[in-house]
Amino acid sequence: MRHICIRGIIGLVWLIAAIVCGGSGRFSMMGFAIILAGAFLYSAYAAWKKEKDGKGGR
Repeated sequence: MRHICIRGIIGLVWLIAAIVCGGSGRFSMMGFAIILAGAFLYSAYAAWKKEKDGKGGR
């Protein structure tokens, strides 16, 4: 369960970075941060869903 929380936190950090980059006008970095945030948040969701359904590796 800890790895899911860590992935979610990393995703939120990248999302905040995207917001900061967008506010400062660095739109090329904003797109990169949004892609990374989406990747980490999706991986956290997929791992959470797998564990919730009882298909975890344990």
